[in-house]
Amino acid sequence: MNVVFRRHRASELLTRDITMTNRLESTSFTPPRSRLPHRVIALVGVLALGACASKPLAPTESLQMAEQAITMAEQARVADHASLELSQARDKLAAARVAVQDEKMVLAKRLADQAFVDAELATARAAEVKAKAVNDEMKQSTATLKQEMNRNTGAQK
Repeated sequence: MNVVFRRHRASELLTRDITMTNRLESTSFTPPRSRLPHRVIALVGVLALGACASKPLAPTESLQMAEQAITMAEQARVADHASLELSQARDKLAAARVAVQDEKMVLAKRLADQAFVDAELATARAAEVKAKAVNDEMKQSTATLKQEMNRNTGAQK
């Protein structure tokens, strides 16, 4: 008798558990969509759009090109001949980095590109100054040679 009662009781409990589980599965914890107020739907939409929007990317390539141009100019000792342009390039690169930190990527790219151009200009100006110095030296050597030739030819007379 006791065994039959236990089986019956176990069967009852199992049936009740199955019924409760079915109720829980059929019951949705989220209210139906039609019951949500429109403001909540709009807010969720705005938040979803905000989450999907990505931050603009930093102009990494422009920054690297400007940095490389400045480094090459420094290695070529451009500062000896075109220090103003090189200084401007450094300042603009620093400003570009600040703009990246402030998430002003368009400004950062523009400043990085300007820094690259300034570094290239500094390199070109330094090359021009060096070439002019070589040209002046060659002119002076030519003049000296002409004087020597004139003196030698004059001595032979």
